[in-house]
Amino acid sequence: MEDSKFRYYPTFWQAANLIVIYIFIQTLIDFPLAIYDYNHGTDWLYQPWLKGPVFLGSTLLILYLGYRFSKLTFGQVFSFKLFNLLIIPAMIIAFGGIQYFLNEISIHFERVLPPPTWFMELFSRLFDTDLGVWGGILRIVIIAPIVEELIFRGVIMAGFSRNYNAFFAILYSAILFALFHLNPWQFPSAFALGLILGWIRIRTGSVFACIAGHAIHNGLVFITVLYFNNLKDLKLMQEGVTQNYLIHFMLFSFGIALIGLLTRKSLKKEGIKPQKI
Repeated sequence: MEDSKFRYYPTFWQAANLIVIYIFIQTLIDFPLAIYDYNHGTDWLYQPWLKGPVFLGSTLLILYLGYRFSKLTFGQVFSFKLFNLLIIPAMIIAFGGIQYFLNEISIHFERVLPPPTWFMELFSRLFDTDLGVWGGILRIVIIAPIVEELIFRGVIMAGFSRNYNAFFAILYSAILFALFHLNPWQFPSAFALGLILGWIRIRTGSVFACIAGHAIHNGLVFITVLYFNNLKDLKLMQEGVTQNYLIHFMLFSFGIALIGLLTRKSLKKEGIKPQKI
């Protein structure tokens, strides 16, 4: 990753710096609030009227810096390009299939390195808002996919797809995407999701497609958490069952193959090489 020979922003380390700045800005607010809440038994850290402006302001700043330093057009960076809507059911099939394996990986990883109780309580707060289920959907299924995809498959992939070949552009963006979540127990699933969304970005050339895919994945996770007690008893969801491995692998493979077929014609029509936007 020798940055001197590259022309487009960001390179890997420039993207890492951008993410660090983004996290640092939010930490400047979150950390003092967390300490105050801990010492006084308050709940300021989760007040939307306080967190909202900080989150929105830091996000817009990072998107602006990424766009400004790239010296590319707005459309080249964010690529709000329409895509074949048949890709959506294909993504549902693919993410539905891989969800089983991601759950398996998480279960085994937590057995080796159990997460502390305080961390699990903090994670559960993501799904618990004053607006109930709809608040969780707004935060996890709508806001998170839009923001994260604009950053990772927008700003970051705009530079990576020009500085690196397709394989490394997808790999590097997935690594940063997984590290961005600051959650060791979420790293495997975030990394796998980053690989798939990076590939979708290359194939479709559309951040819209990545937002849709991310929303589908998060929606499936949300449903799994919300209805865990009901789903865990289903035979199709039982862990360690050979038949389930085969079924979900076939679903994932079929979904990915379908996405590949649906994007093949558009790539050929526009003369886009796989490693380019």
